[in-house]
Amino acid sequence: MVLTKQELIACLQKEVRILVPLCGKVRPEMLDYRPTPKRRSTIELLRYLAMMGPALVPAIRKGAFDPAAWGAAEAAGAAMDFDALVKSIESQSEGYASAIGEMADEDFRGEIEMFGSVAARGLMILNMVVCGHAAYRNQLFCYLKACGREELNTMNLWAGVDGSM
Repeated sequence: MVLTKQELIACLQKEVRILVPLCGKVRPEMLDYRPTPKRRSTIELLRYLAMMGPALVPAIRKGAFDPAAWGAAEAAGAAMDFDALVKSIESQSEGYASAIGEMADEDFRGEIEMFGSVAARGLMILNMVVCGHAAYRNQLFCYLKACGREELNTMNLWAGVDGSM
C-alpha cells in the first residue's frame, strides 16, 4: 500500500477537520438552499456527508455493499437535525481511526469488486471515501459561497481555517 494505515487514517481525519468548520459557516436560512431543483439541498448534502464514509468503510472492509445498512444509515441521517449532523460528522474522526485501525495491513491489499470496479480495499477507501469527502466538501463550500459567504476562501476549503490568502 502506498499509504500506511496511519497515513490513511490521518487523511480521513484531515477531511473531517476541514469539513467541521465549513459546517459551522452554515446559517439556518441556508439549509434549504439547492442550486437547481434536482440537486441536493444543503441539509441533504450534510446528511449524505454524515453517513457516506461511515457506511462505505464497513462495506469496503466486508468486500460487499450492503443496501440494508446503507438504507439504515440514510434513514438515521434523515432523522437528524443540523446540530446532530455536525456532531455525527465530528465523530467520524474517531470512527475512522477505529474502523481502519482494526484492519490488518494485508486487508488493504485484498481485492474486492464493488460498484462495477475491482480494486484493493485500500484503494477503494482512498478513491471512494477520501476523494468523496474532498468532492462533497468542495460542493458544500460552493453552496456556502452561493449563499453569500463571500469571506470564505481557499484557506477554508483546503485547510479548514479562516485566513487571508
